[in-house]
Amino acid sequence: MTISNQSAAATPALARAADLLPQLRAWRRHLHMHPEVSFQEYQTAAYIRSQLEAMPHLEVSQPSATSVLAIRRGTLPGQTVLLRADIDALPILEENTFEYASQQAGAMHACGHDGHTAILLGVATLVSEQPDIAGELRMIFQHAEEQSPGGAEELVFGTALMDGVDVVTGLHLNSQLESGVVAVKPGAFMAAPDNIYITVLGRGGHAAHPEEAIDPIAIGAQIVGNLQYVVSRGISALDALVVSVTYFQAGTTTNVIPERAELKGTVRTFDAGLRERAPELIERVVRGICQAHGAGYEFRYELGYRPLINDDGVAELLRQVALDTVGAARTVVAQPTMGGEDFSAYLQKAPGAYFNVGSGSDHSDSKFPHHHPRFTLDEDALVTGVAMMWAAAQRLAQPD
Repeated sequence: MTISNQSAAATPALARAADLLPQLRAWRRHLHMHPEVSFQEYQTAAYIRSQLEAMPHLEVSQPSATSVLAIRRGTLPGQTVLLRADIDALPILEENTFEYASQQAGAMHACGHDGHTAILLGVATLVSEQPDIAGELRMIFQHAEEQSPGGAEELVFGTALMDGVDVVTGLHLNSQLESGVVAVKPGAFMAAPDNIYITVLGRGGHAAHPEEAIDPIAIGAQIVGNLQYVVSRGISALDALVVSVTYFQAGTTTNVIPERAELKGTVRTFDAGLRERAPELIERVVRGICQAHGAGYEFRYELGYRPLINDDGVAELLRQVALDTVGAARTVVAQPTMGGEDFSAYLQKAPGAYFNVGSGSDHSDSKFPHHHPRFTLDEDALVTGVAMMWAAAQRLAQPD
C-alpha cells in the first residue's frame, strides 16, 4: 500500500501500522466470515481472546460473556486511557461474493465492526511490543453496539471497566469518506436514537361500508403525515430533530377494514431539552388525530442511546494527532450525523472523543453505505485506524 503520500520518517505510526496490514487483513476477514449479532458474540469473543493471549505483557479478561478486555500496565507516569472497538454484526443477508463473505446465513458485518476489531487488535500488537509504556492502556472489545440498550451501557454501569479511567476514545470506519481520511469534530457529533411505537385502535368493518367502521389505516396515514409538522412547525428551525416512521402494518385482505394499525419509527435529537419534549410533541399529534376520528391509541416512547458529545479538548488533541499522522490534506472536520452510537455511555464517566476514518474507495468497491448488504471496506483504511489509535493512546497517556 502507499502511505497516504507521507514518508515513513514523517509518520512512524503509519509506517509501523503498514507493516501489520497482512495480519490486519487476516483478522478482519476471519471475523467477516464468522459474524455474530448483538449479545450472541460468543465465538467472536473467544477468537479475540485467543489472539490477545498470544501477545506478551497483556492482562486479558472478559467483563461480560461476549466482550473482551486487554490491559497493559506501564511503570512510567501517565494517565489511564481506554480504547474501544465494537465487535457485533447485523442481521443482514450478505450479497457480496468475495471468498471471505459471511458463512452465517442472515448475519453480516455490514457496519465495519470487523474492521474496528482488527484495528484494536493491531494496537494491542504494537503496545505488546513496547518494553514499557506511560500510564495504563485498556482496550475493550465491546459487544452489542447495534442493539439497544447496547453493550456499552452494561459495561460502563455494570462493571468496573471505567474505574480510574482518565480519558476514552474510539473510531468508526466510514465508507462515505475517502479511504485514509481522518474526520474529527468537537461537541455534538451523533444524535440520541430514540424509538416510538404507536397502535391506532379503530373499529373493523366491511371495506364497502367504511362509514360503519373507524378506519385505523386512514387515521395512521394522517399521523404519519402530521408528524412532519412536529419538525417543521413544532420546534425552532435552529434545532435538529428527525422523526421517521419506518413501519406501518395493518390489515389482512382487500375487503376488510382492520381493527388496528401498528406504526413504529425513530426520533433523533442532539439537545437534551428537545429530547425531553419530543414524547409530548409526538403524542399530542397522535392523540389529536385519533380523538378527531373516534379512535383510541396506545403510545410508547423508548429512550435509546444518549447523544454523543465529544469533549472539546480531547477532540482537539485527536485533530493534532491526525495532522501528525496523515497530514493536513487528509484531516477534515467531521460532519455531525443523526445516527446513534452507544460510545456515548463511556462519555458519562470520562472525557473523550469519537472520530471517523474513511474506508471508501472506488478501486475496492467499498462505497456502499453502512448496513447495505454489499457493504465492505477498503482494507488500507485499517492501517490508518491502527496508526491513529496507537498515536492517540500515547498522546492521551501523557501526564497532565
